[in-house]
Amino acid sequence: MKKILLLFITLLFNNIQGQEIKTMTYFQNDTIKLDLDLYLPQKKMNEKIPLILFAFGGGFSGGERTSEKEFGIFMAKNGYAVASISYSLYMRGKNFGCKGNLSEKIKAIQIGVSDMWQATSFLIENANKYNLDTSKIFISGISAGAEIGFHASFWDYNLMNLYKNNLPENFKYKGLIGGSGAIMDLNLITKENTIPMLLSHGSNDNTVPYGTGSHHSCPTNASGWLILFGAYAVYNHMLNLHKDIELITFCSGGHEFSGYLFHQGQQYILDFVNDVLKGKKFESHITIPSEKKGKNSGKYLFCE
Repeated sequence: MKKILLLFITLLFNNIQGQEIKTMTYFQNDTIKLDLDLYLPQKKMNEKIPLILFAFGGGFSGGERTSEKEFGIFMAKNGYAVASISYSLYMRGKNFGCKGNLSEKIKAIQIGVSDMWQATSFLIENANKYNLDTSKIFISGISAGAEIGFHASFWDYNLMNLYKNNLPENFKYKGLIGGSGAIMDLNLITKENTIPMLLSHGSNDNTVPYGTGSHHSCPTNASGWLILFGAYAVYNHMLNLHKDIELITFCSGGHEFSGYLFHQGQQYILDFVNDVLKGKKFESHITIPSEKKGKNSGKYLFCE
């Protein structure tokens, strides 16, 4: 029995040692200090490591970068580096709903995106130190973090960036992974700048619209009214562009499914990044019935 227990402890220790977690500061000034946790797989000689950047959810007012530690460890075990970043929670103490201020909402996204760009720049500058492949950087996030991912991928960096540091000319993320996120303008996604996407969303999400709708389902006369294009709208747009996208829909599900990909659906992410790096072409829409029986908008309940 003692030998079995010792063997178990040894295997567990070796499994943990197979990954390395480093915490570092990627940005600091007189008022703010932003850190990231870098999950690294066991190093392989002369082999550069693809990287997945991750931004947590929380309405730009809460959340922690450590909340997806299991995702970072899972991907590191499978040969990928993950950088889970902290970012500025501009809406902390403010209303991010219908009674909020539209310009403040947009500013919160812009600050979060600028932080993500800064983290990207930092990791590119330090790529050799951690053996990272700068040509294979994916971006990902949950809810607010997914909105950071969308806009970091498709906003004009030179126009929207709040920091001085520059990304390499013509830099593009390798792919986008988003849970219940949205973008403010579908026209930002073009044939020239598009990247492969893996998205998941509940078809009855009243916080971030599954299709086209207002943030938090706000009426048009609300001070915080903001039109957003969710996963289903992006999916159809990508089909029109004949570009690669996978969508997982939780039929009649709400915003509670925002973290699915990074919790229960980690294998979907692993398969996606593997397929992208292999150059595989794909287009798929997976529908998963949810147990939620609440009211639905009626517009997307068919979950085709």
